[in-house]
Amino acid sequence: MPAKAADKRRQDVSGPSRGKASKAGKAGSKKRDEDASTEAGDALGDLARALVKSPDQLELTEAELKQEITRTLTADNPQAPQNIVRFSFKEREYKLVDYLDQTAIHFSLNGNLIPKDSDEGRRQSIRSNIEAEKAPDETPAETSEQAEIKDEEQAGDTEAAGEEEGGEEEGAAEEEAEAAEAAEAAEAAEAEEPPPPKAPEKKLPNQFNFIERASTTPFNPLREKGCQTEPIPSLNFSATIHQWDIYDAYVEELQRMEKAKEKEKSKPQAVKKEEEKRGLRKLSHVEVQHVEPITRVAKAAKIAERMVNLNTFDDIAQDFRYFEDASDEFRAQQGTLLPLWNFQYEKTKKLAVTAISWNPKYKDLFAVGYGSYDFMKQGHGMVLLYTLKNPSFPEYIFSSDSGVMCLDFNSEHPHLIAVGFYDGNVAIYNLRKETSQPSYKSSAESGKHSGPVWQVKWQKEDMDNNSNFFSVSSDGRIVSWTLVKNELVHMDVIKLSGEGTIQGPEGLQLQTLGCGTSFDFHKKIDYLFLVGTEEGKIYKCSKSYSSQFLDVFEAHHMAVDTVSWNPFHLKVFISCSSDWTVKIWDHTIKTPMFVYDLSCAVGDVAWSPYSSTVFAAVTIDGKAHVFDLNINKHEALCTQLVVTRKKNKTTHIQFNPVFPIIIVGDERGLITSLKLSPNLRKMPKEKKGQEVKKGPEVEMAKLEKLLSLVREPEAKAET
Repeated sequence: MPAKAADKRRQDVSGPSRGKASKAGKAGSKKRDEDASTEAGDALGDLARALVKSPDQLELTEAELKQEITRTLTADNPQAPQNIVRFSFKEREYKLVDYLDQTAIHFSLNGNLIPKDSDEGRRQSIRSNIEAEKAPDETPAETSEQAEIKDEEQAGDTEAAGEEEGGEEEGAAEEEAEAAEAAEAAEAAEAEEPPPPKAPEKKLPNQFNFIERASTTPFNPLREKGCQTEPIPSLNFSATIHQWDIYDAYVEELQRMEKAKEKEKSKPQAVKKEEEKRGLRKLSHVEVQHVEPITRVAKAAKIAERMVNLNTFDDIAQDFRYFEDASDEFRAQQGTLLPLWNFQYEKTKKLAVTAISWNPKYKDLFAVGYGSYDFMKQGHGMVLLYTLKNPSFPEYIFSSDSGVMCLDFNSEHPHLIAVGFYDGNVAIYNLRKETSQPSYKSSAESGKHSGPVWQVKWQKEDMDNNSNFFSVSSDGRIVSWTLVKNELVHMDVIKLSGEGTIQGPEGLQLQTLGCGTSFDFHKKIDYLFLVGTEEGKIYKCSKSYSSQFLDVFEAHHMAVDTVSWNPFHLKVFISCSSDWTVKIWDHTIKTPMFVYDLSCAVGDVAWSPYSSTVFAAVTIDGKAHVFDLNINKHEALCTQLVVTRKKNKTTHIQFNPVFPIIIVGDERGLITSLKLSPNLRKMPKEKKGQEVKKGPEVEMAKLEKLLSLVREPEAKAET
């Protein structure tokens, strides 16, 4: 073998191993440099951490470090202004803006995305698909030629590697020749043909289902406007004032006020009303009422509270609406009372229910008066208004210094409530006003009663459209109260007087006074009314005669607790007393038509609004009695215990004007609602081919038929 070939073979054999050794050495040195750099970096990092500590940093103990500190973060912007005022074109006055924008923007970026499902998005997606389909057809031919050249180069490399064993020198020469030819061919091809156009880059699909789109809007330039006025002229003034100057100024002011009052008195009534209206209108424009933000959500909170209560008492609401006692079909002359909601307020548990009245407009709203019938335990009183929609808490709360004895809603103005107190005063509360104080109240100067006011009743408005109501008291006076402007004007209608005289000191003859306990006005005849007294008598009176009575009924042996006209029959009224009896009367006959002994003192009695023959009463032993004269004239259809606690008495009862329920009050401040079973509210059955007649005339005829059966035996006995 020649020496040159051997040397070349030794070089070829040793060459790769030396190259690998040199690469390994470089890699090792590189790794050592990286380790050195990381160690240096760690050292610098530790130094930096040690130097960052603040010189005034507190040294806390382990317990202080573990202590939790609560911070409350709010979404309100502390830099937001709180006194922005804007002009309200609707109310024509400046209003304080309560709701402010609390948003603070730290970063904003305008986007250029459009929905993929929109028309523009569909057009852009179709356009991009068409461009993607055209791109593979327009690829140039040079790409295939370049691929062939690369394949030839790879084939040449493999052949040269295979021929190295046979002839190394010849293979190297052939490879150099082929590489030179390929390079010359590539240079010639590049010189002859232009470079191929680049294929358009395909956009990546938008993974958020949006397509890019941009839009611009015109920019509104800011404008400033200002004005300047002349300063207000000012003057310096100084004077010396003595005591007589001050006195003279006060005297002149008093004289001016007296002249103004004389002018007001001399003006006619129509001119005064017009001036009052103008003054109210001016005030409404000038006065700015600032509404607290909490009052804006009060209505929504009340609705939410009612919804929660409806869910809480859902079973009772279902019974109230849909339940009917199926066992009544097997009991022809008996009925039951289904207990529903209980209404009680925490502050009235030691007070007795002294009055109940339903609102004439809102059939689910009723008012309850709280006081005490024991004259030795008199204290404060309250008036609460409950609704069937929220039995857990009263809608309105009014407190008074004296116990409430009676109350009544105004039928024409349902927001007005007349209230009588134990101290002899009467008052009117306005539900539209947010204050808890009465809008009108009597006083000793304005003719208050000298005894407890046992009952109040609203009457129709007088000729001047002034609202008025009547009251009866233990002092024997029946007083008419009229709302004139801003005060209550009283007028004594009649004064009750007892029969005979009593012997006084030094032989004086003293006239006895009657003590009124209850009264009621006729439903059709405005001037006619009945008055019950403590002596057990019932007086039939007229507004036109203040000195005498139309008739006197020897009704009971004890105080008459309630007297009430029948809502359908014009001649019939009912009365109850503590002598255990309930009596039904015809006011043209002095003897009662029906007498019922309930074996206990009767606290209250009430006619039903749906039938002329149905009434209910409560006794002090805690029972409720429901009668229907059309079914049974001798005894009650239902006698049920309402109060379960011992030493607790039922005091009042009232029928709902629309729904078949009654509410009963007791001495512990509890109001119980009960649903009447079908037998207690029977209506006439429909016969085949005949229409059932309904209305006041039918109810009146039904009661008249019963009364005629009672009158005929009496007439025969008299003859």
